[in-house]
Amino acid sequence: MSGWTLKRFWTRATAEPAEGGFAVLLDGRRVKTPAKAPLIVPTQALAKAIAAEWDAQTGEVRPDTMPLTRTANSAIDKLSVQQAEVVDLLAEYGGTDLLCYRAEAPQALAARQAAGWDPLLDWAATALSAPLAVGGGIIPVPQPAASLAALRSQVAALSTFRLAAFHDLVAIPGSLVLALALINRRVTAEEAWSLCRIDEDWQAELWGTDEEAAETAALRQAAFFDAHRFYELCR
Repeated sequence: MSGWTLKRFWTRATAEPAEGGFAVLLDGRRVKTPAKAPLIVPTQALAKAIAAEWDAQTGEVRPDTMPLTRTANSAIDKLSVQQAEVVDLLAEYGGTDLLCYRAEAPQALAARQAAGWDPLLDWAATALSAPLAVGGGIIPVPQPAASLAALRSQVAALSTFRLAAFHDLVAIPGSLVLALALINRRVTAEEAWSLCRIDEDWQAELWGTDEEAAETAALRQAAFFDAHRFYELCR
């Protein structure tokens, strides 16, 4: 949606059933993606939420306030032709998962990481047949090939629209296991965000909050929650 210059011309945005899913309409005319493909999404709930984004626009349309529309456009225009590449990209996070890299000191931080992250790794080992090794510091930790294959199979099973949202759920925190735990409802979005911020929150407790870093974190958190909402609307 980058490069748009569009002003509101419609009175009402609605959603209706369409071949292949649900369409979003502006005064009865179907919305199209930037690549001119029909904006058809898999669920009525998602279509209604996207229509609400369009209805919320006043004056000049602001794509930055329409995260659901942007993600749907990405699913249709990009992931539909690059899905295999995106699956490979996200599966690679299993080999460098945030949850597998622990502080060597101080012990209190290492203990906080273990308390928050070990239950998720235990879940992945049991529920996903994907046990992962844990190491200290930033030295690469080799992971079992079978575990990485099992994690990849979880990613490959996602539909195009869910994968579009899942991309941000993995890339923003840097953890494939955490994202899988979230979509399997082992943790809430709020819990997942706190878990991926253990190191940063620890530093903030010690040294105080940096204003610029806090603003960046707030933007990343909003994007993470938007991606989770999109995923849930696809169910």
